Amino acid sequence: MFIKFRFLLLLILLPVLAIAQKASLSGYMRDSASGETLIGGSIYIKEANLGGQTNGYGFYSVSVPPGTYTVTFSYVGYQTQIRKIDLNTNHTYNAEMRSSTLMKEVEITTGRKNENVKNTEMGTVTLSIARIQKLPVLFGEVDVLKTIQLLPGVQSAGDGNAGFYVRGGGPDQNLVLLDDAAVYNTGHLFGFFSVFNSDAIKDVTLVKGGAPANYGGRLSSVVDVTMKEGNNKEFHGQGGIGLIASRFTLEGPLKKNKGSFMIAGRRTYIDVLLRPFTERLKNTGYYFYDLNLKANYRLGEKDRLYLSGYLGLDKFKFESENGTFKAKIPWGNTTASLRWNHQFSDKLFLNTTAVYNTYNFASSFEQGSGASANAAFGIKISSGVKDYNIKSDLDYYTSFNHHIKGGLVYTNHTFIPNQVSGQADTIKLQPNNALIKYVHEAGAYVLDDFDLTKRIKINVGLRYTWFGQVGPYTAYDVDTNGNKRDSTKYGKGDLAKVYDGLEPRFNIRYTINENSSVKGSVAKTYQYLHLVTNNGSTLPTDVWAPSTYIVKPQNAWQYSAGYFHNFLDNKLETAVEVYYKRMNNQVQYKDGYVPNSLQDPELSYVFGRGTAYGAELFINKTQGRFTGWVGYTLSWTYQKFALLNNGDEFPAKYDRRHDISVVASYEQSKKWTFSSVFIYGTGNAITLPTAFYFVGGTLVEQYSKTNSYRMPAYHRLDVSATYTPQHTKPHKWQGSWTFSVYNIYNHANPYFLYVDRSEVGNTGTIKLKVKEVYILPLLPSITYNFKF
Repeated sequence: MFIKFRFLLLLILLPVLAIAQKASLSGYMRDSASGETLIGGSIYIKEANLGGQTNGYGFYSVSVPPGTYTVTFSYVGYQTQIRKIDLNTNHTYNAEMRSSTLMKEVEITTGRKNENVKNTEMGTVTLSIARIQKLPVLFGEVDVLKTIQLLPGVQSAGDGNAGFYVRGGGPDQNLVLLDDAAVYNTGHLFGFFSVFNSDAIKDVTLVKGGAPANYGGRLSSVVDVTMKEGNNKEFHGQGGIGLIASRFTLEGPLKKNKGSFMIAGRRTYIDVLLRPFTERLKNTGYYFYDLNLKANYRLGEKDRLYLSGYLGLDKFKFESENGTFKAKIPWGNTTASLRWNHQFSDKLFLNTTAVYNTYNFASSFEQGSGASANAAFGIKISSGVKDYNIKSDLDYYTSFNHHIKGGLVYTNHTFIPNQVSGQADTIKLQPNNALIKYVHEAGAYVLDDFDLTKRIKINVGLRYTWFGQVGPYTAYDVDTNGNKRDSTKYGKGDLAKVYDGLEPRFNIRYTINENSSVKGSVAKTYQYLHLVTNNGSTLPTDVWAPSTYIVKPQNAWQYSAGYFHNFLDNKLETAVEVYYKRMNNQVQYKDGYVPNSLQDPELSYVFGRGTAYGAELFINKTQGRFTGWVGYTLSWTYQKFALLNNGDEFPAKYDRRHDISVVASYEQSKKWTFSSVFIYGTGNAITLPTAFYFVGGTLVEQYSKTNSYRMPAYHRLDVSATYTPQHTKPHKWQGSWTFSVYNIYNHANPYFLYVDRSEVGNTGTIKLKVKEVYILPLLPSITYNFKF
């Protein structure tokens, strides 16, 4: 009995003894020139053969037995630091990293060697802004989201669309975050550009498979965008003058080494450029602008406050020559985030964030208001989303080098799917069409990232989500034809419908050797918000709607596996991944749907399921003068709706068999950098009319099965060259010229197809012909960029 008791006592004391025999190394990784914290930086302890990464705020912590160790600090685009550190007791070290541009040789460096092989992340890519800014651009505007679409598994929605599809999911299935605030519409200029000003962005991370449990709310991917914090050492400015827009950014210290700010603005001047050519339509025009702001302040060694915000607006207006017809279409996003970081100890880190964000879209039309008109008619339709959000995340780095993360999140959503008002002559039209939806969304999660053995690393997590619709709301019981039979009314704050679910997440990595590993992941996700659309784009006319009494949440299981191998001393990274995704409760409009502002859109939804599977190849050269990547995706995406296509399965619009992107950049010298991008993709699936006949003298079209035809294949080549003058003496002003050509061989990629009908003489015979509409031919551009 005594021996058993001693054995039990030893088991209880082992963790305590282990903790007592461990020393921790913790601190922050920062840019030495600006004081900006660096996200995802690598820390590697050679003698212990273990490492860690900085979190979203530049903090890290690792624990080892007492001793003296060789510690390597590294980050993409920065010189690697190697330090001998005495860790006989807990030690704090803040790594001040120097940019690799300060090195004599032109070279792009990477993070810790084989980091892509060693971590558990699958389908995760972090892109530096410096790398994004080297690629060819449209009209001189660097675009974060367009660059993401060059990665395998990510497909463009086409020219003129900021939306994108990830592994068979729709554009609404991508969670786009800007400093923790959800961005509901990512496009400017009707989708030609994204809302992200590259000068204001620090870090962009795409997670397209096996997202860890701290992310939730979307089925397909997460795009996490972090704004710059601002230089806390000295004032700096930068900007650019392009063909259709200019931008300017200013940053500097609020108090040196303690606080900083960054403010960035951008505005297009299309309206100004076109004014001389549209004198007769002087009240017609279009412009967009956006404004980014961020400030932070260290209250002490363990506390820091951040305030960030974004304001963006697009505004289009049209007026006929005689003034009898007018149209106005404004839309835009507003976000604000207040964040508090607190470091309880060298192992415990807390981040709490409060977020406010809105998205609003409106369209108004007036007719008959000119001098010659006898009466006036006007109508205004508006929609929008408003969120209040609070979340808290806790990072705990145990002495056993388990990185445990947990958190809580709550969001109060208000949705206006459609709101209409109008006026006919002197009569005002204000129908009772308040379709506002009020919902609450909450979640909690916990995850653990740890090494099970020297070869096996695991990231396992569980997320719980809860979603409740509250009144005022009227739930209608309808028949198969959509006719209302009965109703139930819910008062203000009354729960009308509740949904909840558990979302397990599991990632595993098995190391074969120093240069190769295999990984696997499985994840379940729920999505309670929907962008219901016929065209699959993120045009501002698409309307966001929540899950309700009628609309069930989407959910999906995704499975993926991959092989990762590095060549040429880790200069060449390769990955092959396969995935399978099953999606339930997919939402679309029913056949023949016509927008009706007086009817709740959810009464016109149909529900089904989707299946997506495929393989992705990624070859990425990260070092040297010549860098770039090749991405190839082979994929299938199908949908099945009982009330669409006679209940038969059909390819989704974004079912794309082959998708290829080739990206290359060459630094010929300190003065010249050359880049190119080639894209090829199978054409989107479409539905076309197959027969025409007369019924009572009216021509009627008969359509094919859903998406049974294909658009022509999409392909284009873009090139650019950047010239940076060199000064013989130190110079405070640094300028550069970027010359780009979009679609250099002028390939006509169709934007959409339509059937043109023309009558042949007076014979009563109608000639039909399918025609293509193109919007982006060869387009050269020039941009002047500057820093001071």
